Amino acid sequence: RLTSGAIAVFSPVALTDEVKAKITELGGNVGYLIAGDLEHHIFLTQWKTEYPAAKLIGPKGLPERRKAITNDPMIGKEEFDFLYDETNAHSAAISDEFAADFDVELVNAHPNKEIVLFYKPEKVLIEADLMFNLPPTEQYSKSPEQLQGGGILKKIFFSLNTTVGPAKGHKRLLWYAISNGAKDRAGFNESIKRINGWDWNTLIPCHGDTIEGTGKEIFAKIFDWHINGKK
Repeated sequence: RLTSGAIAVFSPVALTDEVKAKITELGGNVGYLIAGDLEHHIFLTQWKTEYPAAKLIGPKGLPERRKAITNDPMIGKEEFDFLYDETNAHSAAISDEFAADFDVELVNAHPNKEIVLFYKPEKVLIEADLMFNLPPTEQYSKSPEQLQGGGILKKIFFSLNTTVGPAKGHKRLLWYAISNGAKDRAGFNESIKRINGWDWNTLIPCHGDTIEGTGKEIFAKIFDWHINGKK
């Protein structure tokens, strides 16, 4: 919730009765619906229908992607109020109240066009697919059995997206695959350095557990090669 009282929803999940109750508890004034990247947009229509006054925000290319999907009734054709691209990649000028509370970085060199938010009042970084923190024990706290099993592919995926220990697999995945996915590793590195320069300490990823207090230190470890140059 912004200091103004408006609510910004980042990468909205399914709008269940439980979620609606939480929104009501927070005051009910949903002002911003933010697709965190080209992938985190599935439930935007559901939220926009329930909260029609909310501004839709996302990365360039997302409206076209949504309009091309014709076989999913969950995905509508709503117009976006603000689209991030290379010309406004650092702008929070969506509104005065938004700019007062957030710094923004569009990681345009990421294949998914990541929108990363820094919530200044509480020193929190919010991101979708820029960095995972697996396994997602927090997200599966009500059904921990779903984290068990899954075979070798699941174990490999988790090992490539953990932040525990040296996390060499995670670092290599980001360096060799993700950061060069759009053939612009230099641009990716600049975005990472800018994010690392913000004064934050807690990290909320869409994939995996929240890292409270030491988020920036973990981030700097995972993105060390991008910040300091690959050794």
